[in-house]
Amino acid sequence: MITFWSELAGLLPFEWAHYGFMQNALLAVLLVTPILALLGCLVVNNQMAFLSEAMGHSTLTGLAIGVLLGLREPMASVIGFAVVLGILMFLMRRYSAAPPDTAIALVMACVVSLGVVLLSRGGGFAKFSSYLIGDILTISPRGILGLAGLLVLILLVWVFLFNSLFFVHLNRPLAASRGFPVRRMELFFTILVAVVVATAMPWVGLLVINSMLIIPAATSRNLARNTRQYILLAVIVGILCGILGLVSSFYWDTATGATIVLWSCGFYAISALFRR
Repeated sequence: MITFWSELAGLLPFEWAHYGFMQNALLAVLLVTPILALLGCLVVNNQMAFLSEAMGHSTLTGLAIGVLLGLREPMASVIGFAVVLGILMFLMRRYSAAPPDTAIALVMACVVSLGVVLLSRGGGFAKFSSYLIGDILTISPRGILGLAGLLVLILLVWVFLFNSLFFVHLNRPLAASRGFPVRRMELFFTILVAVVVATAMPWVGLLVINSMLIIPAATSRNLARNTRQYILLAVIVGILCGILGLVSSFYWDTATGATIVLWSCGFYAISALFRR
């Protein structure tokens, strides 16, 4: 599949399309932007932007745990820790006496500080700074396959569970009265967000991943008349900004993730002028 894509992308009449790393990065963008846009629609609807931001920053501790364990591929510990953290934040939101945003901020402060302390032992934090800004230009075929599998998972969730998740997030008391397992579905969605954020973090960067998750959905919300348009426009905006950001970063020699976010911010500003 990767070989076929490289041959296909090489036919594009652009200078950047003839580089192998740009071909891989373009495929990765076409995979990760729909993932984040689809998930972002429910995150925005459920007012979970701060929760996803907290999970994105806290995955740094999962990386630190993987490094301490001597794992050659720390992504296993990053994803595993993200799942545990998602469950912890769900419980804190449900059972803590503090307001939900305060409980999340407390967990994030403790976990992020722990990650920085562990990674900075002996002054070695600089070599992990790439995880802060991400580097999709270095993605490997294995990473692309991982993103492809994640996209399939998100599409399956959308086909079988979107209506239920949307209903639960829209009106929890009504959903509970209709027999929906509200708490289990909220926990499932929190874990799903944690897994997606942790998986995309090395390529997008934990400083900007939440922006890529939120802005396309927020832009679409300014323009859409119904739920179908809301989802479709979010995906289109995400993909378009991803491609523009990737190509711009090639010519401007800038960080790809942050450049994509800047394009997204521009689209959001334009959509705000036409907000319905």
